[in-house]
Amino acid sequence: LGVAHCAVDESDWSTNREKRFGLVQKLFGLFAANRERLSDLARNEAGAAIGAVSRAHVDMALGCWKDLLDLFPQVSWEKEYPVKEIPGYGTHHRKAVYEPIGVAAAITPWNVPFYVNVGKVVSALLAGCTVILKPAPNTPGMGSIFGELAIAAGFPAGVLNVITASDPAEAGELLTTDPRVDLISFTGSTGVGRRIMEKGAPTLKRLFLELGGKSAKIVLDDAPDFAMDVAMTILIFHAGQGCAVQSRLLVPRSRYAEACGILQHAYAGFGDKWGSFDDPEHMMGPVVSKRQMERVLNYIDIGQKEGARLLAGGKARPDKGPGYFIEPTCFVDVTPDMRIAQEEIFGPVLV
Repeated sequence: LGVAHCAVDESDWSTNREKRFGLVQKLFGLFAANRERLSDLARNEAGAAIGAVSRAHVDMALGCWKDLLDLFPQVSWEKEYPVKEIPGYGTHHRKAVYEPIGVAAAITPWNVPFYVNVGKVVSALLAGCTVILKPAPNTPGMGSIFGELAIAAGFPAGVLNVITASDPAEAGELLTTDPRVDLISFTGSTGVGRRIMEKGAPTLKRLFLELGGKSAKIVLDDAPDFAMDVAMTILIFHAGQGCAVQSRLLVPRSRYAEACGILQHAYAGFGDKWGSFDDPEHMMGPVVSKRQMERVLNYIDIGQKEGARLLAGGKARPDKGPGYFIEPTCFVDVTPDMRIAQEEIFGPVLV
């Protein structure tokens, strides 16, 4: 915290745009050269099947980084307002100057760690902030590589910092309460986001919160490709561990039975084509941890007790090998008051 704060006050990082753009561009080159290493980290830490690596875990993240670099020259750092005459006060010339906030703390999740790390870290660096990155404890390597390659790129001390801890909650608490942190950018659960708001309030921290949701998909009865739209909703990508993976499907009552039949056929057709880390056709691997597997299986049990009908899946699959594998699962006859309809499961469970 101290070195990040000093880098704001005692270096030219916040004012020398050409310098920071050059270093962030150089850092991008180092990450691009380490694509295979990033792929291995995504597979071994986050449990990403190789078919998912290029989509969200590595290539899409590098593409996002490139987009930020392309946007940087277009940023307007000052805005002139029209001259205004105020009777009795004379002529007023007004200008807005956009400045870095200061020290930005990025607290990131384990599901698509590199993609989220890039979005938070790179945008803050280009804006002229210094950054403290706290990666999720399940995916520390996807955070540590930022510190390692920042040193290789020649970043000034204190500009990009990475912290891991045996007690991640304690580290997060420190970042959210310390007055030297000016902004918290957090992606994770709604409960933790609420706590960050509470803890950051006494020091008036700026907040950027991306929290949980149920990511509904609505297919109307006049959809030109109704069957395809419904079938493509089977929840397999990264074992459903995402905030925008369309984990809840809504269809008109008039086509409900048809939609159930389509889903049953789609899940049966998908069969056992999942779980391999090395098969490029496989988009689904295990969930990230034993704890997460227990959470997902508990929700499957809740759904059955609430009266929902299990259309597909529903079981753990230890036969898939090392890892925490759960079958692609689908519930139908779900009512809005059921927990599985309202709460984020974060697993391969479509309702």
